[in-house]
Amino acid sequence: MKKLKIGIIGVGNISKHHIAGYLQDESCELYAFCDINEKTLKMKGEQHGITRLYTSKEEMFEKCPELDAVSVCTWNNSHAENSIAAMKAGLHVLCEKPMAMNAKEAEEMLKVSKETGKLLMIGFVRRFGNDCVVSRDFIDAGDFGELYYAKATYLRRAGCPGGWFGDKSRSGGGPLIDLGVHVIDLTRYLAGNPKPISAYGITYNKLGARFDIKLRGGYLSTDAGNDDKFDVEDFAGAIIRFEGGFSLNIEASFSLNLKNDVGCIELFGTKAGAKLNPELEIFTDRNGYLVNQNFNANTALSMEGIFEKEISHFIDCIANGTKCKNPAEDGVEIMKILDAIYESAKTGHEVIIK
Repeated sequence: MKKLKIGIIGVGNISKHHIAGYLQDESCELYAFCDINEKTLKMKGEQHGITRLYTSKEEMFEKCPELDAVSVCTWNNSHAENSIAAMKAGLHVLCEKPMAMNAKEAEEMLKVSKETGKLLMIGFVRRFGNDCVVSRDFIDAGDFGELYYAKATYLRRAGCPGGWFGDKSRSGGGPLIDLGVHVIDLTRYLAGNPKPISAYGITYNKLGARFDIKLRGGYLSTDAGNDDKFDVEDFAGAIIRFEGGFSLNIEASFSLNLKNDVGCIELFGTKAGAKLNPELEIFTDRNGYLVNQNFNANTALSMEGIFEKEISHFIDCIANGTKCKNPAEDGVEIMKILDAIYESAKTGHEVIIK
């Protein structure tokens, strides 16, 4: 069986996880890199022994017609452009989250995927975490009963990565579209992917990026750029309602005056509840007693290899026709939710999602 030839569009910080994933999968070959930053492109090429280096996707597609697929790891504002161009060039695509800048772009990406027959998988990597897998096992077995409410938080005290992350023209927004997208998608996935029907949101920019804080917790990205522009929100919150009665309370921040950073999902059902932190705890009652069930975070719930699992699934879908766990349709629904939250924050009213 011939190895699938893989290209990377955008070789900045997030691409290292994709590169590591492809390198460990013997059924594919890391074949070409593309980035608008020639210095970074050359450095990453030398680091991984890649000699096919291009500063434009058009040149890469022209000179490497043998490519089978690409990972799109660029700024958010070029996810749609690069993914669409790749699919039209006959390539399968793994596009990093968020899928696009807005739902309109995401819907166009989905349309092209259907027209070309090429796989468009979205980088919802948290779906491949063991905390997600174990939780789904209990949910699917009916142990939670009806899931009707959830809380998802991704809060940083001083955690803006800097550079393009604070530039709305390139990022599309702040912590909601960067961090919140992870926990919104994971919570919706655990709840069975119900269709969103409305959102009421709030956003603030009170503390900014806090670049003056000397100890920032290691969140500054070396590949994000060094400009100090910050015209995105530093905090966002929302209530999202779904068909069937399920609702989600979401909070995300780059800057917030809290004691410790928080990344947590809480699920509430008629038979049991749970907390993913990512350590998993399940709360229920049995034989007339309140019972808490804890899982070993160092074994069953280890997050090690989460990107490698995502990459292996992408390759499996291409090579064997396996059903994709992260289809473009789910990416479109998440973009509709994000659009609605931002619009609600702007207008002060609940926004209906169509």
